[in-house]
Amino acid sequence: MMGLNKIRENNYLKASIVLAIDILTACIASAIVILLIGIAAPGIELSKFALPWLGASALAATLAFYATKTYRSIIRYSTLHEFVQMSFAVACKEVLMCIATALLIASYRIPSLSFACAMIAMDFFVTLAALLLVRVLMLVTYKFLIARKESTENLNRVLVYGTDDKAAAIITRLKHSSHYNVKGFLTFGSSKDNKMLQGLPIYHFTDRESVRKLKNKHNINGILFAYQADLQKEQNRLIDLCQETDLKLFITPSIDEVTDSKHLAHTIRKIKIEDLLGRQEIRISMEEIHNGLKGKIVLVTGAAGSIGSELCRQLAGLGIKRLIMFDNAETPLHNVRLEFEDNYPELDFIPVIGDVRSERRLDFIFRHYHPEIVFHAAAYKHVPLMEENPCEAVLVNVIGSRQVADKCVEYNVEKMVMVSTDKAVNPTNIMGCTKRLAEIYVQSLGLAIENGIVKGRTRFITTRFGNVLGSNGSVIPRFTEPIERGGPVTVTDPEIRRFFMTIPEACRLVMEAATIASGTQIFVFDMGTPVKIIDLAKRMIHLAGYRPDQDIKIQFTGLRPGEKLYEEVLATKENTIPTQHKRIFKAKVRDYSYESACEVADRLQTLSSNVDIPEMVILMKKTVPEFKSRHSVFEKYDLPS
Repeated sequence: MMGLNKIRENNYLKASIVLAIDILTACIASAIVILLIGIAAPGIELSKFALPWLGASALAATLAFYATKTYRSIIRYSTLHEFVQMSFAVACKEVLMCIATALLIASYRIPSLSFACAMIAMDFFVTLAALLLVRVLMLVTYKFLIARKESTENLNRVLVYGTDDKAAAIITRLKHSSHYNVKGFLTFGSSKDNKMLQGLPIYHFTDRESVRKLKNKHNINGILFAYQADLQKEQNRLIDLCQETDLKLFITPSIDEVTDSKHLAHTIRKIKIEDLLGRQEIRISMEEIHNGLKGKIVLVTGAAGSIGSELCRQLAGLGIKRLIMFDNAETPLHNVRLEFEDNYPELDFIPVIGDVRSERRLDFIFRHYHPEIVFHAAAYKHVPLMEENPCEAVLVNVIGSRQVADKCVEYNVEKMVMVSTDKAVNPTNIMGCTKRLAEIYVQSLGLAIENGIVKGRTRFITTRFGNVLGSNGSVIPRFTEPIERGGPVTVTDPEIRRFFMTIPEACRLVMEAATIASGTQIFVFDMGTPVKIIDLAKRMIHLAGYRPDQDIKIQFTGLRPGEKLYEEVLATKENTIPTQHKRIFKAKVRDYSYESACEVADRLQTLSSNVDIPEMVILMKKTVPEFKSRHSVFEKYDLPS
């Protein structure tokens, strides 16, 4: 690619060379005029006149071209403006030639002044035509060299999806790109009209064969989308066809992300799996969140995790007074600290090593820093691992959450927002049940405060969402590694489906919950349509440039302990209440008394500390009767329906 970049960007003709070529061209044009005059009027003696005429032409051209700076234009970017500038330069040359010709008439007795004027006029048109011809030849030579390089180097030859204004504007912005060569436009449907847009053809597709023909006939290797909405619209049609025909997929940034068209090619990127979420990204008013958090001291537990660290990044831009980052993972927290020192030097942030299982460490944090808002993201989340280590899941997810909540009440924290999961709904595994138990304790404590049973002012908010794309241990990094090493990619079951959201979406939801909550509430949101994991794997393989089941194999391993085939739908009319945000809802859940929640938490802490797994799991199932284990050794403890 370096060779092509060099031709496109670095190998401009030097201005001095362009000036020399222009002067030489002007002299040749003047010589042609002399020859034409000699042929047209053989009776006129021009032999003594020719050499001074050519000398005058060279001097006049040098002065005119240097004064008008025509030699500084980049030839391949020439437009009508350059043509006008060139015409003016030649006119200036002819003005000087008029003076020189007047002197030559006096010296060599040219027959008449009208004859001299005809020579000047002819010289103007021949010189201008010659200069334009030379420019065209230079441009043709440049394009020929580029075409030769395109055939040997990895340039993306793409069709732009759509024919609207933004799609058309891409042609101009990528006209001289060293990365993308736009061959035309692409729309859905069948048409025999040979329509053009921006000088390029509009092609149509209807099925795989039509896409394949376009690819082979026009040597296309990618499709470029101008809009995220178009990408979503075509994900079950054109995206699938591109996957089947090995076409790359690209998307342009939004217009406000790129202010310089020269940089557009560098901001165009390959489509990521997050772009194919299957629904529009959830938009939340950041201004409202900013007003709710500005000037606050904020504590984030689990701050080094994928959700916690992104939460910290978004909080950094909301005008908070101080950010306390709390996590027990030393190296990840150190990396977050280095990132924040580089990217947010004005932010008052404090990284703190600690564990939510340590009541004394938590007490120090609350007593020393006095947080006003707490985002509780610390948790164990991996289903199979927690199925094998249930006591640790209880100690972190249940007891750790209880201790954070209790400290919030003790130190008069305004709000605590707990990050939960869709796996807490009708749980089928230990991890999901521990998150539901944490919800129960936090909710019962909040209601006890509202009802005057417990003295305090803290409001407790819980947010539930599905799988987060790109989080540590999630499906994207789990698939990326085997794809990079050539496979195989493992999927538990061909029918397994999951709801997905992006990390930024998850964090915005958490902050929005902190803003709109008026009491003890659990927030969920409409996550759209569930995605088949097998389809996700195939698309990731395709986006990496490989063919599923050919270049990289997909293997099925069977459902893991505690794993569901289908996740619960979080937001339905039966189990939620609408909020002011059309995609966010309040969950309808059963209330538990604070007294019974404390008794269960006390007993679970004792059982988990003593590693009494059977009694602990039995108590969990009694407290959360909808907890029915799947593919797990704990199925034997299920209560009768």
